[in-house]
Amino acid sequence: MPWSAADIPRQDGRVAVVTGGSGGLGLVTVAALAARGAHVIMAARSRARALPARDRILSDHPGATVDVVLLDLAELASVARAAGEILAAHRTIDLLINNAGVMAVPPATTVDGFEIHLGVNHLGHWALTAHLLPAIARTPGARVVTLTSGAQHFGRPLDPTTPRGYEGWRAYDDSKLANRHFAQGLERQFRAAGRSARAVTAHPGFANSDLMDRATAAGPRGAIMFPMARRFGMSVERGALSQLRAATDPRVQGGTMVGPRLQISGPPVARRLIRPGAGRAIRALWRFSRDATGLDVDVASLPADPVTCR
Repeated sequence: MPWSAADIPRQDGRVAVVTGGSGGLGLVTVAALAARGAHVIMAARSRARALPARDRILSDHPGATVDVVLLDLAELASVARAAGEILAAHRTIDLLINNAGVMAVPPATTVDGFEIHLGVNHLGHWALTAHLLPAIARTPGARVVTLTSGAQHFGRPLDPTTPRGYEGWRAYDDSKLANRHFAQGLERQFRAAGRSARAVTAHPGFANSDLMDRATAAGPRGAIMFPMARRFGMSVERGALSQLRAATDPRVQGGTMVGPRLQISGPPVARRLIRPGAGRAIRALWRFSRDATGLDVDVASLPADPVTCR
């Protein structure tokens, strides 16, 4: 059956954190969740961009509640500050949507010295999830949704021991596979620890989002893909349906990936994720991410502290 924003269940009393929430897919996601009653934290890098976006949502949806928290995923100290601000205000978190990202940008490093795609798309979200994990794990039915892309199918599993020359699309592909492996590994941890939280992957398909405007090292691949997306791609409203369904549809199971029925377009559907060698790749990703950030994503180490009322 087709699924649209009208199918989002009421989210009253729920707390949602959306990274990259001031534009593109993230902004659509914030607005849709707020319209259905969630208290949404718009985590964004630019206050100048986030505050007007928040005000438009509040004007369009009287009674909605949206807070802005400054978050720069390219700086681990900023991630820690943002997480601290969120945790100071909320003991429970129902939804964490790891949406923000960069795509096919010129060679660059994060503040902490990581390649920009790996640092922003994966390690920044790894750190944010690690900081927020106690609040997520204690929240009945919580979900962590991590945004990947069809580019994951071109990605290579993380191998820090093998030097790789930089190429913008290859770095993006690899980071999107890391996003998928992160979601799979987190779901395995939730299940092994007997928690009701779930981890789900989502991909928007061929969506005409503002991510393309910042892809300044897109090269021949972008020269073909971007004009096609602008002419034939789905709107951001349709592209965001995958992550909205992954976050809110009670029928979506952990460990699945929600994306367009036709891979690049169509209504969002859930599919099982199966890829040979994923276990080995996930373990390598965990070791590298833990060593790189000094933070661990380890559900089993958290005390059992279910929250039954608020």
